[in-house]
Amino acid sequence: MQNGTGEFYIMDLSTNRSGEEKQELIQLSGDVEDVVYYNENSAYIVLDMKIGSELVTAVGCMGDVREGERLLMYGNYVNSPKYGRQFKVEIFDRTLPSDTNAIRKYLASGAIKGVGASLAGKIVSRFGEHTIEVIESEPERLAEIKGVTREKAKLIGMEFHNITGLRKVMTFFSKYSVPQYVISAAWRAYGAELIREVCKNPYLLCSSGIDLKFEDAERIAQDLDFPPNSEERVYAGIICMLKRAAGEGHCCLPESSLCISVTQALIVSDKLYYSALQNAVSAGDLVSCDIYDRHYIFLSEYFISETFIAQKIYDMLRYDDGGETDFTDEITAVAISNGITYESRQLEAINACMNNHVFILTGGPGTGKTTTLNGVIELCRRRGMRIKLAAPTGRAAKRMSDLTGAPAQTIHRLLEVDHSADGVIVFRHCEENPLDCDIVIIDEMSMVDTQLFASLLRALKNSARLVMVGDSNQLPSVGAGNILRDLIDSGYVPVVELKEIFRQAAKSLIVTNAHSIIHGEMPELSVRDNDFFFMRSDSEENTLRLVIQLCKTRLPKAYGYDPKDDIQVLCLSRMGVVGTENVNKELQLALNPPSKDKREMNYMGVLIRDGDKIMQTRNDYDVEWRRGDEVSHGIFNGDIGKIINTDKVNHKCDIDFEGRTACYDSEMLKKLEHAYAMTVHKSQGSEYPAVIILLPVRMDRLSYRNLLYTAVTRAKKTLIIIGTEAKVCEMVNQDRRFERFSCLKFMLEDHFVNE
Repeated sequence: MQNGTGEFYIMDLSTNRSGEEKQELIQLSGDVEDVVYYNENSAYIVLDMKIGSELVTAVGCMGDVREGERLLMYGNYVNSPKYGRQFKVEIFDRTLPSDTNAIRKYLASGAIKGVGASLAGKIVSRFGEHTIEVIESEPERLAEIKGVTREKAKLIGMEFHNITGLRKVMTFFSKYSVPQYVISAAWRAYGAELIREVCKNPYLLCSSGIDLKFEDAERIAQDLDFPPNSEERVYAGIICMLKRAAGEGHCCLPESSLCISVTQALIVSDKLYYSALQNAVSAGDLVSCDIYDRHYIFLSEYFISETFIAQKIYDMLRYDDGGETDFTDEITAVAISNGITYESRQLEAINACMNNHVFILTGGPGTGKTTTLNGVIELCRRRGMRIKLAAPTGRAAKRMSDLTGAPAQTIHRLLEVDHSADGVIVFRHCEENPLDCDIVIIDEMSMVDTQLFASLLRALKNSARLVMVGDSNQLPSVGAGNILRDLIDSGYVPVVELKEIFRQAAKSLIVTNAHSIIHGEMPELSVRDNDFFFMRSDSEENTLRLVIQLCKTRLPKAYGYDPKDDIQVLCLSRMGVVGTENVNKELQLALNPPSKDKREMNYMGVLIRDGDKIMQTRNDYDVEWRRGDEVSHGIFNGDIGKIINTDKVNHKCDIDFEGRTACYDSEMLKKLEHAYAMTVHKSQGSEYPAVIILLPVRMDRLSYRNLLYTAVTRAKKTLIIIGTEAKVCEMVNQDRRFERFSCLKFMLEDHFVNE
């Protein structure tokens, strides 16, 4: 992988950072008590299942299941806002009977298409306890029964394989320890032919929608003696390499870099690589793109997104609504009514925002972005414009709302998420159903990735205005792309960067040190009477002891901070002595120790206790919450809460998300983690009264400038860095922001050059 300095890195096919952790499936076995609902067109069915002594509602696309059948099901419990707790079935199998009476009942139930009660009796009378074996292995023998043709016998055998093949599939994959969610996806794609197809090409399990890790497919291939120089292996290797690259933030890769990475990782020839690449392009999985004499390879979904973004931004920029207008008088009226004075760059920004259909407002802390944004909002309101405010995360949206006084929401909620039957998330607002507004303002744009931005643009009319607010010096999005930076660097999108630090903000060492850091200058670490403090620690064990003292006693005593509500510890990574996992365990013990009046439970190796500070790690639009008489749904990635009632017996707990109370069951608990400490990436879009940054002694991969800058700018009133001066210096000097490969800037330029 090549970065901005020209260094080359070979990507590792054995790691995958791009996707969320998948849930393991729960296995249930029971009898169908009642078919509550069945849709013949979609095969969606709702069943009341007798699971032991419990009656469970099971839902899913299982087809025409009958009362009395016994099912083996794999899935997860979900909470439907309308219907309550249900078991969502991903894959299922009909359990095979063993004695003749059970076999006759099973066949007579209509489980196998073409076999009714009469024929079931004849088949069992002829083959007895060997009936299932005959249907499975020698279905042609069914023609021995009067009235059954060879063709019908063959069809009965095929139908039987379709409904019972899962049992063999689970057995086949069990020796490879393949995750059940992978088996589920593969079964949906290939059905009863799955084992046969995997034996022909085990690397098909790496394809999109199935997503088995490449190294796991390698193990299966080796066991099946699949040739390592096969084109199928190289084809899958190329796809997986690009997926890994997307997980690192890249929308594409230079073909030359991709070739070297794949051929060296797989130890194959260039000739074999180019043959597999051409086939992947021909199949539509990849797109080859020439940009200014350089050759790039895209996963097709990222090429589609980038080309759409470039076209849409071009169309919006070219939209003509009557020329440029001077809004100075109206802006002045807004300033007077609000009792403020705008500096020249702020006036320029508000004017530019009102005159362009796409506009970017950027700048560091203390430069007046919020004041400028509030001026834009007020001016739009006075002109009767319909405004939508949004941000990438729930906490960023809440902060935006707090700062502007206007309602804001996540981009996902703005676009209105819909969950399709196969689990794929789609948005209700799109090109066919655009947002009904005149202007959309997006804050924290540095966090918006390529796929989400494309979805947002699909929901905008060309006549709408898009205002993007953010700090391009902060960490880029977790997902692929570097949208804010690419749009600014293109030179075609109007941008105003606020640079002047206002007098009040200039008194803050947090603000001035943040600006020093981003300009590659050492922050002032020796001042002891401001809001920025440095505490020297030569060992990570000492750093851990210091942070516990600060959170538990020193900061609450000195400033009156609440240890849970006001203080946020930020770590560079999850692992290590000063990583979030270990720090959270230590802070939980220090700040929320066990006591007889606190209920607790151990869930999946994690101790959860009343009073714990927790964070939602994935968007969940179905969680029901209450605030007084208000009832609504949705808890989002990054939302912080406190556990207020733990039910150890039923593995449930009530959680207070800043006034919104939600009940979480065992499946929902998988989306939570302790939040006494969090990574810098997780803190983006949020501000906290007090922030403590823990610097490890050694972590070269994460020792870079804009990570430190992002961490520092999370603090509102008090910031403490614990580490060594050498580590701070190393991070300040390391401006090694890895180049994110993307062609958006060039695609946008191409539209203007060729217009």
